[in-house]
Amino acid sequence: MALKPTIYKFNVALSDLNRNYYDTLHLTVAQHPSENSERMMTRVLAFCLNAQENLTFTKGLSAIEEPDLWVRSLDDQLLLWVDIGEPAVDRIKKASRQARATKVYSFNSKSDVWWEQNKHKLQRLNVSIYQFHWQDIQSLALLVERTMDCSVTITGNSAYIATALGECEIPWIELKP
Repeated sequence: MALKPTIYKFNVALSDLNRNYYDTLHLTVAQHPSENSERMMTRVLAFCLNAQENLTFTKGLSAIEEPDLWVRSLDDQLLLWVDIGEPAVDRIKKASRQARATKVYSFNSKSDVWWEQNKHKLQRLNVSIYQFHWQDIQSLALLVERTMDCSVTITGNSAYIATALGECEIPWIELKP
């Protein structure tokens, strides 16, 4: 019997001071059975960083041809492709050809090695790559609850997250603009 995903519900008071974007997000997130809390929370954080009309979670790990997040126009053009983790260069190359904008959010303990091995190939692609520190993402994952209210304030290269269980700051590095 196949394992079922775990469903999480987030009510996010989002304040993105960089873009002057303010919203209340009601997110339902399915955590794939093979996905850890760190990866799921990185998806939620990436959603907040890219919040806009028509941004949606895809089937993610259940559909290897889809990104973790995307924005499609009303005429079904792919406007934004967002991958979480350390995808293969060929996958990023394909995404950069299909979407107007492509972003990768790397977060694992092996993120530095992935970047060093692939940066020369990735420099030629039309893609933005960001890196979160593994320890910060682990701190964020400790705050997760099945149903939670949180506030996310984005300013500069940091996100400040406050929940009922605590607070944390998640800075990121822009590896490739």
